[in-house]
Amino acid sequence: MAALAWLLIPLFAVVGAAIWGSWASRNKTIGDVAELAGYARFRDAMERSHTTTPHAARADLEPAAAAGVTTSPSS
Repeated sequence: MAALAWLLIPLFAVVGAAIWGSWASRNKTIGDVAELAGYARFRDAMERSHTTTPHAARADLEPAAAAGVTTSPSS
């Protein structure tokens, strides 16, 4: 009976290692696709927010540029 116990221990270890190995090598790309799609939507939203600002709104934010004042030295 003791010999059977010593043979079952490595057998359980092999079965456990096979289960862990199959779990560790599973396909993990499903979550990545959703995250990449969300990042693409974020980039699109940021590009739209920068391109839709009208020139008049920028002049309100930058009064020196609207008045024609330059900050660089001129000769």
